[in-house]
Amino acid sequence: MKTLKILGICGSLRRASRNLTLLRYAQAHAPEGVEIEIADLSALPFYNADISEKPAAVHSLLTQMAAADALLFACPEYNYSIAPALKNALDWASREPDNHCLAGKPAAMMGAGGGMGTSRAQYHLRQVCVFLDLHVLNKPEVFANAFSASFDADGNLVDTKLQSLIVQQLEALQAHAQKLSQNGTPA
Repeated sequence: MKTLKILGICGSLRRASRNLTLLRYAQAHAPEGVEIEIADLSALPFYNADISEKPAAVHSLLTQMAAADALLFACPEYNYSIAPALKNALDWASREPDNHCLAGKPAAMMGAGGGMGTSRAQYHLRQVCVFLDLHVLNKPEVFANAFSASFDADGNLVDTKLQSLIVQQLEALQAHAQKLSQNGTPA
């Protein structure tokens, strides 16, 4: 079986983001046969159809997305919905011919936020993913309280239950991608 290449995309631009911490934990603890690269959205301009030549940051992200077998979203929640940086990245990718960066790809999502984690934002993201023809993993869901003892003073993920859940999600995404590939959907 070939190595599953996952692109992690964090909707928060903060260097000390708890959502980025979740992606880094996933990257460091990926199961055998899984590699995770994390995209940098910090220089990505807002999508604008008047921009005729793609800026370097857009070109880089689209190249990463096209090369990825699957996507892993770290979805913060801003005002009960998706963070603009994450939505913007998806907007840029969705404008590619035949939606080739997204259509048919398996995806999973996780997030750290207030009391309910990022459940509302993740459900909005699921709606966007349906339109973009992404095949989002249903379970396990990963909702973390960013302001709890799940993270230590240095921002590291220390909650063993969440750590285990992230690894389970990666294993499920790996199996999901393999199943889609066997059914003729490119993964």
